[in-house]
Amino acid sequence: MTATTPNEHPKSEPTSNAVKDPDNWTTGDEKMTGAQASYLKTLSEEADEPEAFDTDLTKAEASKTIDALQEETGRSK
Repeated sequence: MTATTPNEHPKSEPTSNAVKDPDNWTTGDEKMTGAQASYLKTLSEEADEPEAFDTDLTKAEASKTIDALQEETGRSK
């Protein structure tokens, strides 16, 4: 067993809210981040789907589009 501080979670156990549906994000309706935009542009070019890159996407929309393109390009988890 690995010792942890009172507020630290063991690395092998993710926190209960580590993965949330983008539709439930409190900041999901904000403009996508720079990192999302960069990765989305790369994936859309790799997938030969330039129309998937839209600079007006929200964080939640960008996340869903990234997930779909990761599946398509074989970069999924």
